[in-house]
Amino acid sequence: MQRRTLSTLLLALCLGAGARAQSGEEVPFITSPDNVTLEMLRLAGVGPRDHVIDLGSGDGRIVITAARRFGASGLGVEIVPQLVESSRRSAQEAGVADRVKFAEQDLFKTDLAPATVVTMYLLPEVNMQLRPALLALKPGTRVVSHDWDLGDWKPDRTSVLEVPDKKVGLVKTSQVHLWTVPAQVQGLWCGTGPLRDFSLRLTQKHQAVEGELLRKGRSRTIAGTMEGNVLRTQSTRVGALVLEKQGDELTVKEGDGPLALARGTAFRRGEGEACTG
Repeated sequence: MQRRTLSTLLLALCLGAGARAQSGEEVPFITSPDNVTLEMLRLAGVGPRDHVIDLGSGDGRIVITAARRFGASGLGVEIVPQLVESSRRSAQEAGVADRVKFAEQDLFKTDLAPATVVTMYLLPEVNMQLRPALLALKPGTRVVSHDWDLGDWKPDRTSVLEVPDKKVGLVKTSQVHLWTVPAQVQGLWCGTGPLRDFSLRLTQKHQAVEGELLRKGRSRTIAGTMEGNVLRTQSTRVGALVLEKQGDELTVKEGDGPLALARGTAFRRGEGEACTG
């Protein structure tokens, strides 16, 4: 078992973290209250088609609840052997052992690719170490964290719950944060069909997208938000667009204003500095 460090213990107690660090250090296991567990799964919209991976799964309650209440499958990742064994027994008792598994392993060595939902209750610095791997997951994957955020990758939604019996910290509330992994759309996009004289040049920081819609030397600033593979632009004088990324195309799913007739057409990822044709 990895060595418990006094500095990490003090950090957890001072900050109120029921969190776990699994790369060279460990802090005491503190369970997420049942109402927080349910809110994490509710906020992520967990259902029968989901596979939930819980990082630092402790007593296994998150993946067990995901299977029992929402019909999902799941994997709990934990480094303490006794907690892994206890979780497996609890899954048997709950009648969901066929849908959930528990692995004794370092969370940083876990393959997250099968997840449609990742849940975690970890220390802030561990969240930040995990962030590159989370951003690299399939667009549309949901990430849920109890209390701690992911720096300047701002949550899409946050819930605040009363937790009168919270064991650590002075504040008797918990925050539940939700992110949806965004597709990457930064760069040049060239119009096709009715849009062939349009181009898009986009910049992106996490789910926030800005750029220019260009046509015949004229440009208009646009801004929008990525929701998985879907880009929703804010309304301007030329209208608003809802586009879906499919491979190297951004297909117009909805439009209003002058761009309404563009529905069903696509921008294709361009090369170089400008579109041709």
